[in-house]
Amino acid sequence: MEYLNQIKDFFIQAGGVVSSFRVSDLLDILLVAFVFYSAVKLVRETRAIQLLKGIILFVVIYFFISLFEMQASTYLFHSVASNALLFIVIIFTPEIRHALESMGRNGLAPVVSFGRREREKNSEKINGMITQVCRSVSSMSEKKIGALIVFERNTLLGSIIETGTVVDAATTQELIGTIFFPKTPLHDGAAIIRNDRVIAAGCILPLTKNNEINKELGTRHRAAIGISEESDAVVVVVSEETGYISIIEKGVIYRDITSAELRERLQSELISNFGDQKPSVVSRIVERVKGKRKGGEQK
Repeated sequence: MEYLNQIKDFFIQAGGVVSSFRVSDLLDILLVAFVFYSAVKLVRETRAIQLLKGIILFVVIYFFISLFEMQASTYLFHSVASNALLFIVIIFTPEIRHALESMGRNGLAPVVSFGRREREKNSEKINGMITQVCRSVSSMSEKKIGALIVFERNTLLGSIIETGTVVDAATTQELIGTIFFPKTPLHDGAAIIRNDRVIAAGCILPLTKNNEINKELGTRHRAAIGISEESDAVVVVVSEETGYISIIEKGVIYRDITSAELRERLQSELISNFGDQKPSVVSRIVERVKGKRKGGEQK
């Protein structure tokens, strides 16, 4: 009998909640969902993910400092934390502007666009993609056709993709050759490969600010170094002057490598990252928003 009374009380309370639910409550929930979605998308698709990792590390260190009552360190962390918001706004002004511009273009559309975009992690597909890329790169190297190919890894490149033209096609030797064929509309920008597909082409990359790099390196190489400094992407460049093949990772460039060395390096860097990883929680919840804004030319 007591059990039935508990069930009755539950339904009475639930009915009270439903009856008191207002339209403003629904709007409140949608607004919170929109803000949360926008924040997750901004963090996942830009270098802000690195900031999030830094904040988590900061909080963990601060916890241990407080636990052991380290006065000098506590004072230092308090001083940094009090100005942290200002530092974040200054450093991530481009990302914040991008988020506000996107909000202005799309309004509340992203709220209803929650979805799931499965990320293929099959090593066989990635290996097939690498084969096609290496064949195309080898051919372009022999013909001295310039190329700039970015392989996206954990740091998503949504803001970079939006500067180019969405392709979203299977990676083939012919497709890559067509993208970088001289005088075609997309040949001066970068091609972005996500998993085993060419997601976009004609994309604009940030140039490195490192003034100590070899002065002989052209804009393509500087752009490749720049994006590798701001993300964990692996970048391949073919020089149109020498035909040399280069691979860049974490700001380090390896020049004049062979096609076989390129294949080995890509397999090492990409299959270990993509082959057997499980999709993250965010990847399972948030659908990647595909940019369609055309970018300018980049050599």
